[in-house]
Amino acid sequence: MNTKKNIIIDCDPGIDDSLALLLALQSEELNVIGITIVSGNAPASIGAQNALKVLQLVNRLDIPVYIGAEKPLKVPFESAQDTHGEDGLGNSQIPSVSSASPQENAVFFIKETLHQNPETIVLALGPLTNIALALNEDPSCFDQVSRFVVMGGNYRSHGNCSPVAEYNFWCDPDAAKFVFEQEFPVPIEMVGLDVTRKIVLTPTILEYMKHTNKQIYSFIQQISRFYFDYHWEHEKVLGCVINDPLTVAYLLDSTLAQGFNSHVEVATLGLGRGQSIVDDHNFWQLPNNCYLLTEVDPAIFWHIFLTRVCKAEETKLAQILPQLLEGKL
Repeated sequence: MNTKKNIIIDCDPGIDDSLALLLALQSEELNVIGITIVSGNAPASIGAQNALKVLQLVNRLDIPVYIGAEKPLKVPFESAQDTHGEDGLGNSQIPSVSSASPQENAVFFIKETLHQNPETIVLALGPLTNIALALNEDPSCFDQVSRFVVMGGNYRSHGNCSPVAEYNFWCDPDAAKFVFEQEFPVPIEMVGLDVTRKIVLTPTILEYMKHTNKQIYSFIQQISRFYFDYHWEHEKVLGCVINDPLTVAYLLDSTLAQGFNSHVEVATLGLGRGQSIVDDHNFWQLPNNCYLLTEVDPAIFWHIFLTRVCKAEETKLAQILPQLLEGKL
C-alpha cells in the first residue's frame, strides 16, 4: 500500500530552503510532485536554478520546478542576498544545471495540481506571493488540502529583518495578510522564529556530517560558510540558524514541536510591516485561523535530519547526539 503523501513545496532557495528540499527529497513518506519558486532570498530565476542544483545532487531531476512571482504584490522587492549570497547559495559557485530547466507559471501549477490531487500538503517556505495569487485567482483550490504549513512569522521571538518581523512576511506583507484572511479546511500551521531559532547548524554538527556522508557534507559545507560568517557578524551565533528544514521535520514527526491555536493577522505598513499579530488572549473574539508552534525539541529534529539527509546510523547517532548538540565531539 502506497502511503506517500503528495506535497507541493513553494520556496525561495536560499540556503535553508535547499536544506529543507534535501530533507523532503530524502524522506520516503513524502512524494514531492512539484517545486514552485517565489522571489525572496534571491530572485525567482536564481532560486529556480538552486532548486535544480539540489534535485541534481540527489538524482531527482524528474521533479518539475516552476518559476512564480518575481516581485511582491505591492511593495518593492528586497531580496535577502546579503544573508544568502548573490547566488542564493552562499556564493558557493556551484555549477548551474544544464540537463533540466525550470518551467513557467507556478501559480497555474499550484491551482491545477491541488484540484487534481486531493489531500495534498502545501508547504510554503518563502514569501506567500505565489500562494496569495493562486487563492486570489481560484479561492477553491485549497478546499481539499490535507495540511498547509508555513515557515514565517514570529510570536514572542524578535524579528530577523526588523525588530518585529520575520523576513518572509516582511518581504511580501500584503500576500501574508491576504493568505491569513482566507478560510481553509485546515488551520495554517505556522512554523515561526520562536521555534526555528532553536535549530542551529553548528561547526560540530557540520564536522560530524563529514564522517557520515561526504557528498552531502561537501554541498552543505559549501553553501553554509557564508551563512556561518553572517550569523557570527550579526548575531554572534557560532553556526547558523536553518529555519526551513524544521517545517519538513515537523511534517514527518509532529511530536517534535508543540504550540497553540489562535487568530493571527499580519500588519502591512510602517514600523510593524510584516509583523504577525497573535491574539493569544482572544481580544478580537475571532475564529482561530492558525496553529502556532512555540516549543521544539532540537534533538528530535537533528535525529531526523542526520539519519535521512546524511544517512547517519540511527543507533550510533542516538548514543552521541546529546554530546553532539553540546559541541563536545
